[in-house]
Amino acid sequence: MKSNTIKKGLERAPHRALLYATGIPPSEMGKPFIGIATSFTDLIPGHTGMRDLERFIEKGVHTGGGYPFFFGIPGICDGIAMGHKGMHYSLASRELIADMVETVSEAHRLDGLVLLTNCDKITPGMLMAAARVNVPTIVVTAGPMISGNLRGKRLSLVNDTFEAVGKFKKGLINSSELADLEICACPGAGSCQGMYTANTMACVTESLGMSLPGCATALAVSAKKRRLAFESGARVVELVKKNITPRKIMTLKAFENAIKVDMALGGSTNTVLHIPAIAHDAEVSLSLELFDKLSKKAPHITDMLPGGEHYLEDLEYAGGIPAVLKRLKSGIHNELTVSGSKIHVIAEKAEIMDPEVIRPLNKAHHKEGGIAILKGTLAPDGAVVKQSAVSAKMMKFKGAAKVYNSEENAMKSILAGKIKAGDVVVVRYEGPKGGPGMREMLSPTAAIAGMGLVDSVALITDGRFSGGTRGPCIGHISPEAMEGGPIGLVKEGDIISIDIPKRKLDLLISKEEMKKRAKTHKNIKPKINRGWLARYAALVTSASTGAVMKTP
Repeated sequence: MKSNTIKKGLERAPHRALLYATGIPPSEMGKPFIGIATSFTDLIPGHTGMRDLERFIEKGVHTGGGYPFFFGIPGICDGIAMGHKGMHYSLASRELIADMVETVSEAHRLDGLVLLTNCDKITPGMLMAAARVNVPTIVVTAGPMISGNLRGKRLSLVNDTFEAVGKFKKGLINSSELADLEICACPGAGSCQGMYTANTMACVTESLGMSLPGCATALAVSAKKRRLAFESGARVVELVKKNITPRKIMTLKAFENAIKVDMALGGSTNTVLHIPAIAHDAEVSLSLELFDKLSKKAPHITDMLPGGEHYLEDLEYAGGIPAVLKRLKSGIHNELTVSGSKIHVIAEKAEIMDPEVIRPLNKAHHKEGGIAILKGTLAPDGAVVKQSAVSAKMMKFKGAAKVYNSEENAMKSILAGKIKAGDVVVVRYEGPKGGPGMREMLSPTAAIAGMGLVDSVALITDGRFSGGTRGPCIGHISPEAMEGGPIGLVKEGDIISIDIPKRKLDLLISKEEMKKRAKTHKNIKPKINRGWLARYAALVTSASTGAVMKTP
């Protein structure tokens, strides 16, 4: 066992003394040491219920024959961090989380890990660490929140609060109605109710084989989630005994499975950042183009919020990810999972409870998957759009650019009524370096949707979008403005062409004009030049590579 490094031999007497000081009995010293990385915090609804799950994981580890040690990992709620300086820290925190799990695991020579996580950057950060450390690991995602309810109408965070800002501004709802939505939309613990980033990443984790079947959609604070937490704690000890490590599970074929499930679900565009970053730490080569290739092979079979009508609870009651795997079985690889069962076995055992929530392939909502990768003169290295959340009339669009060098300036203009039908809102200097931190643009996109402009206005950015975004919103434009990308050369009134079926994103100016602008162009000054984010900006790579950090 790896932990023998700190507990075996004469020279480890001081180490054992310190371990005994934690309260561990001598009888337990010979057992595998299991680290439980918990991201419990009172700050995030998706994480407030984790104290309960910690108990059940701990019981499971003891039952399985291991000895558990808890250690804490921080988390950021993207919804609360949205629209102000705090959002600069969100994507950057993914790297800190991965580094912290690696640091504790390596320093204390842990034999195995249970990663208790839920929200946007915490889950990929923990998976990156699992791939990097490569000790037997199992992930427990804490589960989605149930839908809100107001006078018999189901509610969700994004559609009923973020978009309500635009509705209020346009006079479609009053202050009393807005207050009712605020207090009813999020009724308790759990990740936000649609196929936003947190739930998409939970589904990706299960599809990748890194959490037990059913874990992704099992609702927060449910007895089922408690049982899965217990079973995960017991199972990780078995993984240690059999030396089943993350890199034996997170293969290229497993990543392809996860991407296909993501496409079928119409998941968040943020997976195009996170899946390559996890693969990078697993030493698996995974290109941006793979998403587009697999999207054309995996039909969009679930109509989930924000672009659709179904909530995570609907997907759970329809059979969850095992049922989705059952639909996709003929096109996915039969890879190993932490459960010990291979993917095809899990798919075969699954039952599809609601064929409308999880449709057959021949009755898919769209022939292609949820995400498309666009390229062109405006995005030579690629850009990302959630095509499953774009209406048919906006799949092809041309409009005049309204240019902003920050999210805040764009938001002021939108709320002031300065954006009209036919405009393309360009928000730049919000990429990994330029942000820094590649902020999500949910506030502007939700305001546009709430004001009824979702089918007449496009928004493009070198930043990124929340999984809750709907409409023709194109992010991850690479190279970003701060790296000299063409998005930095766009001028007010330029015509921009979007053609999602042909995967094209073009700035309609001549090559000569583009070269002329490039010669005289000067970047804006960095928005943040102190502290951790300044170091992050210096080391982070392009969105097209997953915004991973450079290493010497």
